[in-house]
Amino acid sequence: MNRIRVSADEEPPATAREQALSQEVKRQTDQLQAINNVITAASRSEDVQHTLHAALEAALSIIPLEASGISLIDRVAGELVMCAQRGWKYDFTSTPMRIKLGTGLSGQAVMSGEVVITGDVAHDPRLVVPAFAEEQIKAQALVPMRARGSVIGVLSVMSRSPYAFSEGEIKTLQVIADQVGLALDNARLTESMRAEQSRLKAVLDSTADAIIATDDAGRINLVNHAAEKLFSLRAEMIMGRPLREAPLLPFDRAQMEAAMRHDEDAPPQTRMIEARLANERYLFGFVSPVYSPQHAQPDENPRDAWVAVFQDVTHIKAAELARILFIQMAAHELRTPIAVTLSALNLLRSSIKEPTPRDLEIYDIALRGINRMQDLVDDLLDLERLESGVDFRHEPVNVPELVERCAIDIGPVLERKNQTLRLEVDPSSPSVPGDERWLYRALINLLSNAHKYTPNGTPVTVRVTAEGDEMLIQVEDAGPGVPLDALPHLFKRFYRAHANDPSVQGTGLGLSIVKSVAERHYGRAYVQSDTRGSTFGIALPLQGGGEAAQA
Repeated sequence: MNRIRVSADEEPPATAREQALSQEVKRQTDQLQAINNVITAASRSEDVQHTLHAALEAALSIIPLEASGISLIDRVAGELVMCAQRGWKYDFTSTPMRIKLGTGLSGQAVMSGEVVITGDVAHDPRLVVPAFAEEQIKAQALVPMRARGSVIGVLSVMSRSPYAFSEGEIKTLQVIADQVGLALDNARLTESMRAEQSRLKAVLDSTADAIIATDDAGRINLVNHAAEKLFSLRAEMIMGRPLREAPLLPFDRAQMEAAMRHDEDAPPQTRMIEARLANERYLFGFVSPVYSPQHAQPDENPRDAWVAVFQDVTHIKAAELARILFIQMAAHELRTPIAVTLSALNLLRSSIKEPTPRDLEIYDIALRGINRMQDLVDDLLDLERLESGVDFRHEPVNVPELVERCAIDIGPVLERKNQTLRLEVDPSSPSVPGDERWLYRALINLLSNAHKYTPNGTPVTVRVTAEGDEMLIQVEDAGPGVPLDALPHLFKRFYRAHANDPSVQGTGLGLSIVKSVAERHYGRAYVQSDTRGSTFGIALPLQGGGEAAQA
């Protein structure tokens, strides 16, 4: 057998199959490179025109054609608008070519969502822009650009001589079109997000409330202008720092940490912060958790994201203090003539050696009027002090001891009607945070109310129970009950359910004071009544503060 020898510097001629394979590899490499160029342009540039022109270059780099263009849908106008072109004879972008949606060749690609391939467009009955016929296009492929399931535009490639598009070319054009569509949709979403952020920033910076927010890691990521001004700092000083460590010097550090503390078994709650500054300014704020939208329930979010909103309420406190001072001065000025009148009345009574029944009746009427006026002045002053919160204390209050003291002080009053006082109080009941002076006043008012409406010789019961996170202090009487139509009005100022009963004296402010005391302690006042008697009570939070305020 004869053998053919091939020298080291000689190679066998390439077969047609190898050449075709090499060309196919090069074609696919060029396609991948074109697609990669589009993706790179879309990811590195925020300029939409740069992305569009990169797509046109990529399309013409893989298909030997002369021209390409991109049209985008204007949903508001209901039109397809030419936005970029390359290799055209005429400029259809400076004054954009607009085609009504659903019409023309491009409209067919949009409506069908499929590639439309044409021959000579000058004689195509679907042509709706006569000026486009002057481009002398003999072959064209219009590829819909898709993003998140919707067509947002059309990528077209054109030849001025007949051309047969291969299946591989169409697929590559579709990939390029979809990449551009996704990039444009992402750019639209990014722009929309930036616009929302800009609007939100404008709102936050225009508000008078100081706002500071943190991310999921507890680091500060938002500080508005009001916060910078209120705390005399620059945003860059605290951005990225934990809220607990921020130099918000006017606030007590313990208050901030307490507001952001929560049990692992319970979700975070909105907490209230109140502080009096060294320069006689008052600040009031709320610290609230921010829940991530990825979590369906608040307790599923273990992160440490918070938003704190602060207000400078110095002017409000000043107005409240001025009001209190005015009422105090008015009360003082009223007390003096009341005392003088009472003294003169008693002197007149003692000067009459043998008063007639008529004299005694007139004396009693005047004495009751003077005493009622004195009570009215005192009650109004107490209400104003309560609602302003001036000099209000937050200290642990031993409820059993409080009840015992009230029982001793009210004893002589109950004896006038031979009433007995029953105490149902557990000595080990927990303390509640609050002001003992005002809680004493509220309980005395409830006992006095029960005394007035309870018949002679019947019992009055004080009951203290802890239910859930509340302490209930109740006074139960055996009176006639409260009319159903009067129940919604009992805690209003000057309202008296039995105003026509001359035997029941009062200013109509006792229960209003009870309600104000309960609310000042972040609790509530309530009543239960039927024909067998009434139960008035106050519910106080065992922990106090923000949880109750939120509730």
